[in-house]
Amino acid sequence: MTEGRTQIILWRHGQTTFNVENRFQGQLDAPLNDVGLAQAEVAAVGLSKLRIDAIYASPLQRAYITAQALAGRVDLPIATDDRLKEIDVGEWEGLYAEDIYRANPEFVLALGEGRDARRSPTGETGAEVAARMAEALREIASAHLGQTVVVASHGLAIRMGTAGVLGWDYPTSTTLASMSNCGWTMLAARPDSYWKLVTWNQRAEQLLH
Repeated sequence: MTEGRTQIILWRHGQTTFNVENRFQGQLDAPLNDVGLAQAEVAAVGLSKLRIDAIYASPLQRAYITAQALAGRVDLPIATDDRLKEIDVGEWEGLYAEDIYRANPEFVLALGEGRDARRSPTGETGAEVAARMAEALREIASAHLGQTVVVASHGLAIRMGTAGVLGWDYPTSTTLASMSNCGWTMLAARPDSYWKLVTWNQRAEQLLH
C-alpha cells in the first residue's frame, strides 16, 4: 500500500437466527447460528490471504465471534469499540419486521422515500449511527497509518459508517445494496481525511479463486 494510506475492511457478521426470521436485532446480543459460524470461517480464510495488521469489532457477540474466526488465523488480538455496534432500535428490538411495518406506516413511508427515520421512539436514526461510526473509523485509521485493519460490525452500521466517512447524506447511502452476512467493504483513508470506497459487499469466494 501507499505509505500513509490506511485500508479499512468493514466486515459484516455471520448469519443469526434473527436474520433468518427477519426480526429487528439492533443491539440485542444475538449469537451466530450454525450457518453464521460456517460463514465466518470461510470468510476468515479469504481475509487471511490479505496482510492484516489489526482487528477491531463491535462487542456484540455476533460481530466479536465473527472476528475471532479471523483473529485465530492471523494471530492478532481483537479491540472492541461500542461505537461499532448496530443501530439501536429501542423498543423494536426482537420484533418481526412485518409487525413493525404494519404498526408504523410513517416509518415505512420514510424508508420508501429514502428518508432517515428514528428506529422506534427510543432508538437511533441512521444519521446518529453515521456520526458515531465515522468517528470510530477516523480514529482507527489515524492509529494505523499505512496498515490494513479489519473492523467486524453490522449491516446498517457499515452502510452508515461508510456514508459518514465519505460525506454522503442519508438518501445517498440508500443507493448501496444491502450487505451480505460475512460480506465486507473496503475503504482507503489518507491522513488528510480523504476517504475512498474501494469495494462494496465483497465475498470470500472472490479471494479464494
